[in-house]
Amino acid sequence: MTTILKPDICVIGGGSGGLSVAAAAAAFGVPVVLIEKGRMGGDCLNYGCVPSKAMIAAAKHAHHMRHPGAFGIAPVEPGIDFAAVNAHIHAVIAAIAPHDSVERFTGLGVQVIQEAARFKDADTVVAGDVEIRARRFVVATGSSPLVPPIPGLDQVPYDTNETIFERVEQPGHLVIIGGGPIGMELAQAHRRLGSAVTVVEAAAALGKDDPELTAVVLERLRAEGIVICEHTKVVGVETPEGGGVRLRVEGGSGAGTVEGTHLLVAAGRAANVKGLGLDAAGIAHDRRGIEVTPSMRTTNRRVYAIGDVAGGLQFTHVAGYHAGLVIRAILFRLRARENRDIIPWVTFTDPELAHVGLTEAEAKKRGGRFHVMRWPYAENDRAQAERATTGFIKLVTNGRGRVLGATIVGANAGEMINLWALAVSKKLSVRDMAGYVPPYPTMSEIGKRASMSYFSSAARKPLVRRLIGFLRLFG
Repeated sequence: MTTILKPDICVIGGGSGGLSVAAAAAAFGVPVVLIEKGRMGGDCLNYGCVPSKAMIAAAKHAHHMRHPGAFGIAPVEPGIDFAAVNAHIHAVIAAIAPHDSVERFTGLGVQVIQEAARFKDADTVVAGDVEIRARRFVVATGSSPLVPPIPGLDQVPYDTNETIFERVEQPGHLVIIGGGPIGMELAQAHRRLGSAVTVVEAAAALGKDDPELTAVVLERLRAEGIVICEHTKVVGVETPEGGGVRLRVEGGSGAGTVEGTHLLVAAGRAANVKGLGLDAAGIAHDRRGIEVTPSMRTTNRRVYAIGDVAGGLQFTHVAGYHAGLVIRAILFRLRARENRDIIPWVTFTDPELAHVGLTEAEAKKRGGRFHVMRWPYAENDRAQAERATTGFIKLVTNGRGRVLGATIVGANAGEMINLWALAVSKKLSVRDMAGYVPPYPTMSEIGKRASMSYFSSAARKPLVRRLIGFLRLFG
C-alpha cells in the first residue's frame, strides 16, 4: 500500500548540503522529508574529506619523524602499520557519524526515508512505497568518481576514493590517474606512509590553481620521491605477467608504459543524476549535472539543486553555502544568488595550497586596472621559528585597492585563507587588511605585510615626500 506524504520540503540526498537544508527547515518547525539511499553524511564523511584528511594527518606524523628539521632532534624511521592507519581513519569517521545519523535527524523532527528516490512527475517523488508531494524539492545527491573510458580499465582491479580507504594492506607502488587535488593529496599521503607513487595527469597537475604557486607544491612532492607525469595521456591499461597494473601512455616524450602494484583512479567527479527521473519532472540536466539558475532553481520551479549535482565547484562547503541560499529562498522568500567569486578552496598537500576570489590571470581576463602583491613566508618570524619558510601569499586587488583574490602556498594556508575569504566576500580593501592588528608572532602577519606593500610605492612618490617635508616645518 502506498503512503502519501505532503511535507513543505522534500530533500533528496543525505550529504552535507541535504542535511543542512533538512536541519535548518526542521529548526524552524517546517515539515521536511529527507531521502537517502546510502550512508548518511554522503561522500565527504564516508569517502572524501574526512577519511583523506585522517590519512594525511597520519602521513604527516610519519614524515615529521623522518624529517624533524633543524630542531636538534634525531630522525627516526617510523614503523608503518597500514592496518592501524586504516583503523585510525575509520575511527575518525565513526566519531563524526552520529552527528549525521538517522537517529539525530529523526530527533530533530526530520522524517528520514532510507530508499532510492525518483521523480514520478513534476510534483511527486517516489521512494520505496512512499509518495512525497512536497511544496518544494531539493536535489542534493552529490557526485561519484568519474571513471574515464580508457581501454582495458574495466579489465583490471582499481580503486577510487570510494574504495581506497578500505585497504588494510599498504600498496607497494601506487599509480594514480589524475593530478587534481584528490590525486595529489593521496599521492603524498601514501608516499609518506612508505609506498612508491606515480601520478599520471593528462594536463597540468593542480591545473585549476595559479601555476606560480602550484610550482611550489609540485617541487616539494617531487622532492619527496613522487613521480609526476604531466601532459601524459593514458591510452590503455592492462595486467602484466606477475600481477599489478601497467598503463600505456602517450606524452610529449612519446609513448611508454607506467607499472605499479595498485591503481587509483582520481580523474574527477560525475554528478549523481542517474535514476532520479529528472526528465519526468521537467528538470534539464547534462553530463555536468542539473541546470540551475544563480538562485539554485532548476527548470522545474518547484525543484532546487545544490552541491555537486548542480555542477560548478565541487566542495563540501559549497554544498553548505548552497543550502543556506535555498533556505533563504524557500522559508523567507529572500532573494539569494550564488556568487562563486567568494568561494575558497584548499588542497591539503604539504605545503597547503589555498585560494579565494580571482587569480592574476582571471583579473587580467576581466580587464581593468589591477595590482598584484606578494610576501614570502621567509620574512615571517613565526615561520622562521617553525622552520616552515617555504611559500608565499599572492594578493590581487583592483585599481582602488579592493581585494579581488588571494592565493597562499605554505604551512597553515588552509587556515589563513579564511580571513581573505571574508575580505573578498565583504569587499574589503588592502587598507582594511593593513589596518587590523594580528597577534605576534603568527603567520597571519604574512597577509598583513603583503597588504602594506600596496602602499610602498607611495613612499617613493615625489609629491608624498614634498608633503611630508612641508609638514615637518610645523614642528
